[in-house]
Amino acid sequence: MSNTWRNVWKYSALVVYLACGESSSTFGQNYHSQVWNPDLGNGKFKNPIINADYSDPDAIRVGEDYYMTASSFNHSPGLPILHSKDMINWTIIGHALPRQIPESVFSKVQHGGGVWAPSIRYHNNEFYIYYPDPDYGIYQIRTKDIRGSWSAPTLVFEGKGLIDPCPFWDEDGRAYLAYAYAGSRAGLKSVIGIARMNAEGNSVLDRGTIVYDGHELDPTIEGPKVYKRNGYYYLFAPAGGVATGWQLILRSKNIYGPYERKVAMAQNKSTVNGPHQGAWVDTPTGEDWFFHFQDKEAMGRVVHLQPMVWNADWPVIGEDKDGDGIGTPVMSYEKPNVGTSVHPPTNPQESDEFDTPHLGLQWQWQANPDGTWLMPSQDGKLRLYSQQLPEGSKNLMAAPNILTQKFPGDDFTATTKIRLCPNEKDLGEKAGLVVVGEAYSQLFIRKEKGSFQLYYGSCTGAYSGTEEQVRLIGTLPEDFVYLRVQVKNGKTCSWAYSLDGKKYTVVENGFQAKPGKWIGATLGLYASREKHINDSGYAEVDWFRIEK
Repeated sequence: MSNTWRNVWKYSALVVYLACGESSSTFGQNYHSQVWNPDLGNGKFKNPIINADYSDPDAIRVGEDYYMTASSFNHSPGLPILHSKDMINWTIIGHALPRQIPESVFSKVQHGGGVWAPSIRYHNNEFYIYYPDPDYGIYQIRTKDIRGSWSAPTLVFEGKGLIDPCPFWDEDGRAYLAYAYAGSRAGLKSVIGIARMNAEGNSVLDRGTIVYDGHELDPTIEGPKVYKRNGYYYLFAPAGGVATGWQLILRSKNIYGPYERKVAMAQNKSTVNGPHQGAWVDTPTGEDWFFHFQDKEAMGRVVHLQPMVWNADWPVIGEDKDGDGIGTPVMSYEKPNVGTSVHPPTNPQESDEFDTPHLGLQWQWQANPDGTWLMPSQDGKLRLYSQQLPEGSKNLMAAPNILTQKFPGDDFTATTKIRLCPNEKDLGEKAGLVVVGEAYSQLFIRKEKGSFQLYYGSCTGAYSGTEEQVRLIGTLPEDFVYLRVQVKNGKTCSWAYSLDGKKYTVVENGFQAKPGKWIGATLGLYASREKHINDSGYAEVDWFRIEK
């Protein structure tokens, strides 16, 4: 890697540090959600442990600490890092990928592209994340300080359609990489491969070997995680499709197979559809647990935790009440015995008062951010400078400068106080609160003929370029307004506004949020304009709050 690229990467990390929070600080610690708390306070927990879209979770234990990462697709910064002391109470501590590469590609919105299912590992006193970009190949990043900066990505395995990597270092020092294929890019899916790597794990030594074909019994098998126990190599792999599948276990005495197969967990009679894709983690006390996701449409892929036991060198995940060796997901269970005292309830961050120069770590952009998109808060208000919409845009979904965060639960209210400070010229500048997805809706403020107007907009088929439908709500007496969306059952949106922050007027009921490309719906703040200018206006966001 050239010194020029290293300097660019360090600068990019600094930009994200300033804009998205101080990774070594305690900002956001002990955040208590009003919306979802998995810790029941009586020694038990309920699933999902994170009721938000942390798709394809992978987790590890290092000493008494648990760390998790997840897919982030086109969003930037990518690869969120979450921390817990008990596997139930989690907080976001940073992002491992400040900017996506290639920069020239990800300066534009790439819905469904970018970071697919990653894996996180701790090896030789370093943290490693391997992540795939299905259009380029498999990358490695690493760090000695998980709360600090990570290395620039190294392309370990180049190839279109390579996805879902997991590294494994054997006792003899040999290194391997398990992976799968995305049919949309590779023209092949439903198989698992193993490639040799060099000892550093930063380059493959061959093009890999297919070790399991799931077409007959386990279609759409992907997401392998490699472990070794009692002389067996294990591939934990989801199969059967995101919303309809099961958790498969493959085992062999040779890493290249042949592999025996067994289903370790399925939906059975539970309400948890497609329970699979995740991580086996143990506790210092010897317990075994398994993280996985559940697809909840507009809510995205939420994170569950299941008890796990071993039976004749096969794992059983969830509860196996009928003794057939196939577990069923639990909705409530005794908390893991992590061997330490009770840990206070804490949840991933949601609300943001914008009272420090650092955005909450829950925020992500739709593409790599530019330095002109915001000014970090200096006086308790976030400033978002208006950006020109990409040429030919008929709706917001091509706008890279939407500041987003995940839906935090099935039922919640998101409210913001926002002011529009436009350039005096007629540039079509506007600012608003939006529910982002393949179908989206929003409330926004715009200045026209000397007055501030409030509009409601909605769009279906947004990614295919459908034009947004807009209607005028009315004239505002001031340049600011309180905007609110209430979400029920993970998708039904009710929009309202207020002039005093107390009395709200409903303007739209019943809009049905839709997921994005491989992600759940998100909440977004933005400022945009229709024309080019040498000096933009801006939106001033006083605060953003998630409440019941």
